[in-house]
Amino acid sequence: MTTNHLHPRNAANGESALLTTPFGPRASAGEVIDGVDLTGRRAVVTGGASGIGAATVRALAVAGAEVTIATRRPESAEPLVRELATVGGAGRVHTEALDLSDPASAVAFAREWRGPLDILVANAGIMALPTRTLTAGGWEAQFATNHLGHFALATGLRTAMADSGSARIVVVSSGAHRDVPFDFEDPHFARRPYDPWVAYGQSKTAGVLFTVGARRWEADGITANALNPGYILTRLQRHLDDDTMRSFGVMDDAGNLTPLPYYKTPEQGAATSVLLAASPLVEDITGRYFEDNQEAPTVRDDDDQPGGVGAHALAQEAADRLWEYSTEALRGA
Repeated sequence: MTTNHLHPRNAANGESALLTTPFGPRASAGEVIDGVDLTGRRAVVTGGASGIGAATVRALAVAGAEVTIATRRPESAEPLVRELATVGGAGRVHTEALDLSDPASAVAFAREWRGPLDILVANAGIMALPTRTLTAGGWEAQFATNHLGHFALATGLRTAMADSGSARIVVVSSGAHRDVPFDFEDPHFARRPYDPWVAYGQSKTAGVLFTVGARRWEADGITANALNPGYILTRLQRHLDDDTMRSFGVMDDAGNLTPLPYYKTPEQGAATSVLLAASPLVEDITGRYFEDNQEAPTVRDDDDQPGGVGAHALAQEAADRLWEYSTEALRGA
């Protein structure tokens, strides 16, 4: 078994060591899980029908895990279920309906769950809705889907994860969180002008703060970590118009997608998710943020260096405040 590699962050500031692994930015999900046996382990992957979610499901199942794909349209995952049913030694894969924009759906999913749960991958998400959209509960849709729905799911499944004794929560965040602290005064853009990217970044900051707040579950054997998967062309970009895609340099004049050299494949994008979900390299690690299969350094909010995790997303006070806010928002769901 490969051991952890710990490099000091900044001893002068009293920061803990960064965890590093032997896997680089281009490693695939299959590579980081190679040799790991997940037989008997059970996982839930939200949004696991396509993109990096499907690549995550594939890697976990091939390693022997029983995987539930939680998705708004279960029929969309059937091709993946049929594919993995033909793979010798793969764990059973099945689907369940889950609409993360409706916390009641997450509560119902958790209520129906039976037995322990070892891995929860909060992968599903929406990005850059062009206009301010509110859910039936009155919440901004990206915050509701990307954070509140997953918060409801995780808290509902806490007992099942505690029954595992060594459960892991993996939250797929984004580098978009870097510039956007959570706005507790106006999280749903009732007063400030709505901006699609600010709303998206705020929802991703919330996901990181959730993993910091989840340190309260350590005594239950539950760990939680967040990650930036990198740039990947998936259905996540479905709300972006062609002009925006062209401005990003990932679509030609004919409408063909043209990933830039630093873009990853879904299998490479899923690698950090799978690392956090199953690798012994991150056993007992919690409340941290990873990218390119390494723990990311903390950066100041005004730092323009690429990569890293914003200090505002790791602040314990903000994490506790968001936990309380989320709990209150979901009361009665």
